[in-house]
Amino acid sequence: MRRLVFFLLVLSSSASAQRTSSFDFSIKNIMRGPELYGRAPGDVRWSNDSKWIYFTWLEPGSDWREQVKRFRVRAVPGSKPERVSPAQFDSVGAMVTSGERSRNGRYMAIEYNGDLYLTDLQTGATRRLTRTVAREHDPQFAVDASRLFFIRDDNVYFIDLSGGLVQQLTDIRQGPEPTDSAKATGQRARLEQQQRDLFEVIRDRVRADSIRKAEEKEVAGRGLKTYYTQRAENIASLSVAPTGKALLIQTRIPPTGARTADLIQFVTESGYPEVIRGRTNVGDVQLRGRLGFLNLPSGTINWLNAFPTDTANGFVQVLGWSDDGSRAAFYSYTGDHKLRLLQSIDAATGKVRILETLRDTAWVGGPCSSCGGWYDGGRRLWYVSEATGFAHLYTVAANGSDRRQLTKGNWEVRNATLSPDEKWFHLHTNEISPAEEQIYRMSVNGGTRERLTTKSGGHNGTVSPNGEWIADVYSYVNRPPDLYLMRSKAGAAEVQLTVSPSAEWLSFPWIAPEIVKIPASDGAGVPAHIYRPKDMNAEPNGAAVIFVHGAGYLHNVGNFWSQYPREYMFNQYLASKGYVVLDLDYRASDGYGRDWRTAIYRYMGGRDLQDQVDASRYLTKEYGINPERIGIYGGSYGGFITLMALFTQPELFGAGAALRSVTDWAHYNNGYTSAILNFPQTDTLAYRRSSPIYFAEGLKDPLVMLHGMVDTNVHFEDIVRLTQRLIELGKPNWELAVYPVEDHAFVRPSSWADEYRRIFEIFERTLPSKVPIQPDTQ
Repeated sequence: MRRLVFFLLVLSSSASAQRTSSFDFSIKNIMRGPELYGRAPGDVRWSNDSKWIYFTWLEPGSDWREQVKRFRVRAVPGSKPERVSPAQFDSVGAMVTSGERSRNGRYMAIEYNGDLYLTDLQTGATRRLTRTVAREHDPQFAVDASRLFFIRDDNVYFIDLSGGLVQQLTDIRQGPEPTDSAKATGQRARLEQQQRDLFEVIRDRVRADSIRKAEEKEVAGRGLKTYYTQRAENIASLSVAPTGKALLIQTRIPPTGARTADLIQFVTESGYPEVIRGRTNVGDVQLRGRLGFLNLPSGTINWLNAFPTDTANGFVQVLGWSDDGSRAAFYSYTGDHKLRLLQSIDAATGKVRILETLRDTAWVGGPCSSCGGWYDGGRRLWYVSEATGFAHLYTVAANGSDRRQLTKGNWEVRNATLSPDEKWFHLHTNEISPAEEQIYRMSVNGGTRERLTTKSGGHNGTVSPNGEWIADVYSYVNRPPDLYLMRSKAGAAEVQLTVSPSAEWLSFPWIAPEIVKIPASDGAGVPAHIYRPKDMNAEPNGAAVIFVHGAGYLHNVGNFWSQYPREYMFNQYLASKGYVVLDLDYRASDGYGRDWRTAIYRYMGGRDLQDQVDASRYLTKEYGINPERIGIYGGSYGGFITLMALFTQPELFGAGAALRSVTDWAHYNNGYTSAILNFPQTDTLAYRRSSPIYFAEGLKDPLVMLHGMVDTNVHFEDIVRLTQRLIELGKPNWELAVYPVEDHAFVRPSSWADEYRRIFEIFERTLPSKVPIQPDTQ
């Protein structure tokens, strides 16, 4: 009886809160988006003295057109954020930008707006080192901190920090080395000889030219040696050793013969249609690159074989040089996405050593897969690997020996950073639950992890330079991200520094949806948020809706704020109208390890779609909902799944709304698609069974398709091709809504409102039962 009374009191309280709220709970209002729920604090930076936190943000209720601005707040509980004008930020930008620390820990070098600055971390004084039109970047201290190396105009320079002398260290030029004009032959050679024989002035010119060339060669021998890349390629990056004796060169070789899929913008200032240059499609000629090693000052460029097999589209990521400059480390990824090598190169010999090999029969990936760096004076390297099936932290000696796994378990290291004193790793992990992301501290030697954050939800922390504070962008499932301040110690209280949502949004009792496990046909439990009519004090209408998040590899079910805030509100709106709503972290979603991530390899619309099918069956079993009264909707990858559901499983869904949908994977980009489906010219089966356009004849239920006409991600052409297919098949019960000024991510509230009004209307027309159903007792 007490439990029943308590339940009725809670229900009454919820109903009362909704009745007294002044919030306009309508589609038009909730699609105002960030005007309501606010802009999350971003680009969080600490001042070098750890006294100020700088970040991007906007005050609650700001107009949707307004761009985020710079703010700062004192690292003191109770402080209030204040705007920083562009001029003010320029004056302090060098003092709040992460930079390169000297080995003795005293100095920090920073690039800001293309110039270099030096901060004395003991005194806090900052001085400007360069003021030029050219951009100086990638500062790197010499081992003894007497010089600072940097890059300017694709070459290495250094500045003497005591005297201020700037000296160029390399002269690298793109393309082949120029040669003298070809020597004349035949008739032309005879004419030149005749000129020399007849005229003294010609003989004098030839002699002077020979002397000039000899003098230029002698002068060049005393100065910088000129290096030529020998190919038509661009220098992408340079990484110089802190000794100044070795250099890594990354280049980019533009694709030749590639064809782009361009777009047309119809609503323009000129009144004429304008072409927007698009991207290439998967399998077309792609950008290539090389990694070169150069001994300075007089060596030759040695182009490294960074891959064990021929891989035209592989790429390299340089992690940096050890403190003593004896070695550099880099990742190399093969073009088929199935191999990642962690390698080092000896600065003295140029010899490459493999430190770790990560292979995947699907594709290499996972959180923090590009993380890593040197520590312990360059004697060890840390990195993150999915070798066990979950992303974990490892370290290895510089010579490849003594590999250690520092974290273990069926959970993921989401992010890892090394403390400035190199004593601690700060880790973001989901070891408590995939629904949580907490911050931990662990010794660089491994051992027990100390949990620093305690509040349930999502934490994204930035540690202060002195290691004493954490600026934490924290969110909960029904509370958008805000900036908090806490001591960097276990269990420390967090103090809120910003309020991002508007008072209007905060006035409404937004629910924290329960997380349930959907029993999958293969025995797995698929996490899902559930929104029920009773949560909104509404009567069930006998219908349900499944929301499918986008991207595929994205984490949406948890105790943190959703990456789909409008859909979070819209799902509650649907529940208030009587629908049961599910939102799944289906197979391919982020946060659940390698096997979950790669379950769609060579078959998108296979296991990921089956999870939606199992969710439909769950709704029928647990809530008695007829499958023909179950709708499905989603955008991008979610739109693709919606199409596959209606085209291939019509008996389990009654209507669908597909937003900005991929309809044919052969028309999507290379980086994303080739990892999952290989290439369309070599794996035709994977592309055919994964593309909705091949299954359009299966459409039986009502469908609305919605797409922006200037979508630079999933091109408008995609939905046009499917539209023509439906016309030729003579299919009824479908409609297309186009948005002439919208890209992939809609911007204008009027477009959002029109889109979701149409989604709601198709569900209202087709799904609700005319016959009362059993009360929802779940």
